[in-house]
Amino acid sequence: MSDGQRTFIAALQVSLDGYVRGPDDEGDWVDSWADALGLVGPVDAFVLGRGMFDGRYEAYWDAALADPETGSEMFGRAPYSREVEYAQLAHETPHVVLSTTMTEPSWPNVRIARDVAEIAALRDEPGQAVYVVGGPGLVATLMGAGLLDELRLIVQPVILGGGTPLFGGVTRRQPLELVAAAPGAGGRVDLTYRVLR
Repeated sequence: MSDGQRTFIAALQVSLDGYVRGPDDEGDWVDSWADALGLVGPVDAFVLGRGMFDGRYEAYWDAALADPETGSEMFGRAPYSREVEYAQLAHETPHVVLSTTMTEPSWPNVRIARDVAEIAALRDEPGQAVYVVGGPGLVATLMGAGLLDELRLIVQPVILGGGTPLFGGVTRRQPLELVAAAPGAGGRVDLTYRVLR
C-alpha cells in the first residue's frame, strides 16, 4: 500500500484451531459477531463476498434492527445494544459485494463488484479504511491479490475439530507481522497482524 491509499482490514472471529464456522456450520461459540468491528477503527466502506452477504449478514443485521421479537428469534436472545449499533452502521455505510451472479441487492447501500479489480479500485477512492467483513473465501482472494493490509482476529477459546477454515482458500505462503496482542473478554485473544509484501 502506498501513501494516500485506503487500508483494507479484515476482522474475523476464529476458533483456536482456525475455523470460522463449526462442522455443522454453527457459530454459537461466538458471543457477538459485532465485536469484530471494534477491532477495526473508523471505516466508511464494507466489503463482503456474496455467500456471506446473502447467507447470513443481511438477515442477521436486519433482525437486529427489527422489532424485539423478530430479533430475539434470529439471535436466540434479545440483540445486544452493540449489535443494534452495528446494524445501524451497516445500514448507513456503503457495502461492496464481490459476486458474478448477484443481481438485485435488497439494501440500497450495496454495490456489486464483478471482479477483484473493482474491489482494488476502492483503494484510490477518498475515504477511511475499508472493513473486509468476509467470508474466508473473500479474505483468501484479497490476500492472493495483494489487497489485504491487516488481519485482525478474535481468537475464541474453543476447539471445534472441523468446519470452515479461515485460511482454507489461501494457496501460497503469506508472511505476517504481529502488531498487537491483547486478552479479551471470556478468555479470547485479540490479534492484529500486518500483511507483508
